[in-house]
Amino acid sequence: LQVFDDEGKDVTPRPLFHSDPNTVVPRQGKLLASSAYCGATGSGFLSSFSVHQTLGVNASLGSFSRSHLLTSYNFSDVQVRREEIKEELTKEDLDRRVDIYLIETETIWILEMPSVVVSVESEDAGRVLERNRIYVEVCKNRPGNDRFVEKMMQTINGAAKNKEVQCDKIIMEDKGMMVTSWDLYDSFNVSETEPTSKAEGSRSTTGKSSKSHTTKEHDQTMSVSSDRGSTTSIMISESALHARIHEEEECHSEAILTSENFQQDLFVMERILMENIFQPKLAAYRQFPVLLDPDVTPDTSGTAEAVKEAKQEEHDTEKQDKEEQKEAFIDPSVLSGLNKTPEEIVPPRLERLWSYICDLTNGHSVSSMAWSKVNPDLLAVGYGLFDFKEQKKGLACCWSLKNPMWPERIFWCEHGVTALDFSMASPNLLAVGMYDGSVAIYNVRNCKDTVLLDSSESSNKHTGPVWQLRWVEQDRGTTGDGKRERLICISADGRVTEWLIQKRLDCTDLMKIKRIESEKKKLPGEKERKSEALISQLAAGMCFDFHPKDTNFYLAGTEEGHIHKCCCSCSEQFLETYRGHKGPVYKVAWNPFSTDMFLSCSADWSVILWHQDSQTPILTFSSAAAFVHDITWSPKSAFIFAAVNESRVEIWDLSVSTLYPVVSCFASPRGKFTSVLFAQNTDCLLVGDTKGEVSVFELRNLAAPSSKKV
Repeated sequence: LQVFDDEGKDVTPRPLFHSDPNTVVPRQGKLLASSAYCGATGSGFLSSFSVHQTLGVNASLGSFSRSHLLTSYNFSDVQVRREEIKEELTKEDLDRRVDIYLIETETIWILEMPSVVVSVESEDAGRVLERNRIYVEVCKNRPGNDRFVEKMMQTINGAAKNKEVQCDKIIMEDKGMMVTSWDLYDSFNVSETEPTSKAEGSRSTTGKSSKSHTTKEHDQTMSVSSDRGSTTSIMISESALHARIHEEEECHSEAILTSENFQQDLFVMERILMENIFQPKLAAYRQFPVLLDPDVTPDTSGTAEAVKEAKQEEHDTEKQDKEEQKEAFIDPSVLSGLNKTPEEIVPPRLERLWSYICDLTNGHSVSSMAWSKVNPDLLAVGYGLFDFKEQKKGLACCWSLKNPMWPERIFWCEHGVTALDFSMASPNLLAVGMYDGSVAIYNVRNCKDTVLLDSSESSNKHTGPVWQLRWVEQDRGTTGDGKRERLICISADGRVTEWLIQKRLDCTDLMKIKRIESEKKKLPGEKERKSEALISQLAAGMCFDFHPKDTNFYLAGTEEGHIHKCCCSCSEQFLETYRGHKGPVYKVAWNPFSTDMFLSCSADWSVILWHQDSQTPILTFSSAAAFVHDITWSPKSAFIFAAVNESRVEIWDLSVSTLYPVVSCFASPRGKFTSVLFAQNTDCLLVGDTKGEVSVFELRNLAAPSSKKV
């Protein structure tokens, strides 16, 4: 094609680029060149060509260059001006950092065949299409949406495949045999005697050889004796055979008696017998109706009951003396207040049910008692002597109602046991305090009497007897959750300590009880006396009790007769000091219902009722000239408490009388009462004495008042 202007001149565009045949032309350049030769217009050709020249590389020059194509257009005349500027790349240009950005282009779909599960002509096609449309909308709104959460899900398992493996052929055989009862008996005896034969070892092998040798010898002796007419050798061989058989029978019997299965069977059988023997008394303890058949008289000959009655014959005779000495005090003012005569009122009384005593505990003084926190039928009793001159090994026993004649667990201690208590967080732990100041923890689930933890390796252990020990639950505070349990002890060395249970026992001091001077009134005209020098600046601690509602506060009784109110967060000074006793304070106890009141007992023969806001005693109870060793509040009433002195145990009811106890029971002449404890779920009282006996009494005709405040 040719292009002519108005004057007839040929203005057909001529190619401005002549390719070098020795130069490799890019594919894009070839396309542009071919398009130019095929009759492209000047503007389109020049534009394409300028782009090609800008991006292309001129290889014929042997160096990098840049080309610039300048074009100008005129509608009347086409003018083309080409100017090529070569630019040489320097070393700095080559070392210059060039950033290259890779950008994803738009996806070009060449073929899309969406999967079809439901036919378009089916009835569910519309519903499926609508669900697909909703899903597409959800996927579009997914980026940046807070409601979108990525998570894993379980899909349908793939189809199972069968895989065959080649192995050796399994050969099956059927076998049978005839067995008689004699074969079963012989096999059973062999299995029983097998452990004994293994333990004997070479002895059994020697026995077999000696048996064969004895048999041969016996035959030879028979032949010789027939010739000589003597029977001496036959008698010797028969006696040796009988002796060996007797020895094997003894070993077999010993193996049976020491087997675990036999011991467990004896344990269960013993409990069954005890339940049959003590059934009426256990029913009375649990306040169940006692059903007795008057037509049936139990035959005690040859049974455990006969043994028990023979063993308790001495105690029954003593009980007859006790019943004669038993007294019940009733305040006459109470009778007038109730408008009843003494004949119309059935006086309360204590009825003895049974006693926890055995040969091991006989002669050991009962020092403390504690119930299990989770099992109300399990009682821990500590045995020891309070006399310094007659100290001997102590004993801690766990008694159960299922067997009142023998303890379930027995823990021997090197020194006398002075205090013990069960843990509430770990009910299997029993903490024991001893006369030498040591503390030990036992695991009652373990049948052995091994110590779980003890304070023998502690450098801060007590140097005096641990008179009281207790597990105390304390709030963790606002930062913690729940409660934690602490083991608190008080000792005669004047310290109240908290024991840390880790790999070993170690303690920290909560309070060091300092001695305070007694307030003596100065007589008129009397000169001041110089204060005597104290041997020790610390007062011996005797007892303590934590407040039932706020365990940050506690009371501590001392040997000098003072009661101090202390705080766990302040170990330097006392909050209050209560002066009222003239002798050592043996026990303090908060009222569980009226938590502002507490009791204390002392060696000055008195029991005092206190209010925590007053340093003056409210009431003083004294009924006998004897040391009051122990007191305890009733778990069912705020008015009833029990006190035990050396001669008798007393039940006081403040709603009835503040002058006399409602019930009193005297001790036997050969023993003295040492401790007292109420049962948790029944109206029963437990009293320990110096003979090692814990007597269980039932409270009869003693109704607890309904009010919970004193």
